[in-house]
Amino acid sequence: MHLKIFPVYIDNNLHVFNRTERLRIQDMFTGWTIPDSDVFGPYELLNFELLDLYKDAVPSPSTSGISKGNTMQLQKGVHCLRSPSKLMVSKTSLTGEMALATNNFNSSTQVGQGGYGKVYRGILGDGTVVAIKRAQEGSLQGEKEFLTEIQLLSRVHHRNLVSLLGYCDEENEQMLVYEFMSNGTLRDNLSGKSKRPLSFSMRLRIALASAKGILYLHTEANPPIFHRDIKASNILLDSQFTAKVADFGLSRLAPVPDIEGTVPAHVSTVVKGTPGYLDPEYFLTHKLTDKSDVYSLGVVFLELLTGMQPISHGKNIVREVNTAYQSGMIFSVIDGQMGSYPSDCVEKFMTLALKCCQEETDDRPSMAEVVRELENIWLMVPESDTKSTESSITGPEKVATSPSSSATTPPSSSSTIKNPYVSTDVSGSDLVSGVIPTITPR
Repeated sequence: MHLKIFPVYIDNNLHVFNRTERLRIQDMFTGWTIPDSDVFGPYELLNFELLDLYKDAVPSPSTSGISKGNTMQLQKGVHCLRSPSKLMVSKTSLTGEMALATNNFNSSTQVGQGGYGKVYRGILGDGTVVAIKRAQEGSLQGEKEFLTEIQLLSRVHHRNLVSLLGYCDEENEQMLVYEFMSNGTLRDNLSGKSKRPLSFSMRLRIALASAKGILYLHTEANPPIFHRDIKASNILLDSQFTAKVADFGLSRLAPVPDIEGTVPAHVSTVVKGTPGYLDPEYFLTHKLTDKSDVYSLGVVFLELLTGMQPISHGKNIVREVNTAYQSGMIFSVIDGQMGSYPSDCVEKFMTLALKCCQEETDDRPSMAEVVRELENIWLMVPESDTKSTESSITGPEKVATSPSSSATTPPSSSSTIKNPYVSTDVSGSDLVSGVIPTITPR
């Protein structure tokens, strides 16, 4: 919806909005909360543009809705994009609220650290538990990555993507505030830092959820998004061990059709990402495609199967697993922490992972094909394994929530009971079942 606002005419003379009126109107719309409904929403304020004689009077956000130097609009923009936001506070108190939530960023509240800065567990005034990523001076990720994460996460909504609740950009502080994922990163869980080992069915469940999150970015986001930094430390697990993909600071929008309607096959970009997860073709050609994400996710799959790091002591996980696979010794590299597992399922999972990690882009499956194959493998998992996983995660009185609950097979199908994570179709809007759909003009 495009809404234009004009001042009134008095005696056939055009009057103008004075500065106070302009600020009041701009403040009203950037902080406007529209209640969601079951059919429409969530709503997004895409831009607030001042035209003609007002153009230079008041700094306005860029077309992306993000403008450095207009901190108040940034904060209120998040409130409008993600209503209801827990961080709708005045400019002067936002940094203070974050400090209060973390006991002044006490080291006891720190739960992680990366190139951007440190991550803290915080408790807001209303009791909401959040993760606060605070930039440190000289961080590897700068202003561009900060704004990219805000732009992208403010307009994507999926159960397998970590939600951005708000952010702060004031007083030389940059902070991103997310939903808190109590079971940490997948990497930590595989390295033994977690309280419990992951069974094969749990690992497959994590793989399927991660793949669905990435597939949403590739096919349902408008325009599509290439993540560009998929890795085990960017896949987080909530209290139910549901996997959600995080960290969109390096993400890029996919190519859009040119004037003749032709869509370029790739994005030409400076190579960025994490060693061990980088698509070899992207590294050589600087051509980023959806298959670059497929390669990175394939490496994560190999980590799930072996527990190994992507690169360790000069050894590359893709090469090591490939060697074992070609020699018929695939079970020699399986993670011993996994416990017992169905060998046929493991073999199919490894075959898929290695297909994702093919050097040639065209030899890799699409993300839709990855999801479909993972769902087929889940169908093969013994019912006792899946039930054991669900009961250990949710407790005896709860039923695990399906990553695609509204797209499961009909109740008459036995696979619905055994396999609550399997959708009947992996194309189109069924992939975002359980998520409020984004209505976009076609």
